[in-house]
Amino acid sequence: MDRLKKIQQIREKLANGGHSIGSWIQIPHASIAEIMGQAGYDWVAVDMEHGSISVSQLPDLFRALELGNTLPLVRLAEGEAKNCKQALDSGAGGLIIPMVENAKRLENIINSASWPPSGKRGVGFSRANLFGKNFQSYEKEAQNPMFIAMIEHINAIDELDNILNVDSLDAILIGPYDLSASMGLTAKFDDLRFIEAMQTIKSKSDKAKIPCGIHIVDPDKDELVRKINDGYRFIPYSLDSVVLSKFITNPTL
Repeated sequence: MDRLKKIQQIREKLANGGHSIGSWIQIPHASIAEIMGQAGYDWVAVDMEHGSISVSQLPDLFRALELGNTLPLVRLAEGEAKNCKQALDSGAGGLIIPMVENAKRLENIINSASWPPSGKRGVGFSRANLFGKNFQSYEKEAQNPMFIAMIEHINAIDELDNILNVDSLDAILIGPYDLSASMGLTAKFDDLRFIEAMQTIKSKSDKAKIPCGIHIVDPDKDELVRKINDGYRFIPYSLDSVVLSKFITNPTL
């Protein structure tokens, strides 16, 4: 697939006020990735933070997603330069960065993940440029992959205005479980304090004109429609492990 074209399409959709729906992979199996790649999502994030996925498995998962013209993203385990380079060199079109609490951390990660002159990521042959065959055409993508910052700690809210002003940020994504846990309200999504925190994040992102998203973990179409109507525009819809668990349960139980 043409990753850069797909990235540009997603960015154009978001810039025009639209929404981009993706999904999430935790299980390291190419057949699952192939099924999800054909499901009509703009992108699918391969979870290297909570999934049991290794760097060596990324190319096969990405190939399977790309068969359906679905952009592969990676949710990093951490934002170290090595993690960024390995994910992008394997062919990820962008990074979802966990636990962003301040602008400096985000700036450092973006710098580590971008080729010069935009950043300081190491330049070389890799799967992302077909081991040199597409080196020149990959250069533009490598200087500006997608970057999504996860806002999943209460401390990030005080720093959010600065985070939203970081160059090259495509969107933010609320991590509801970690955010609620950081408030001592793990999974208590109906608590007024959590709701207020969500509203603050959404209001600040709207003001900065940066798309805001939230992970809808349970595959509930009605909830997806509600979140779209509420103005969330970068939305991961469920994940492979939850869908399997939900729909293979013995219906007689």
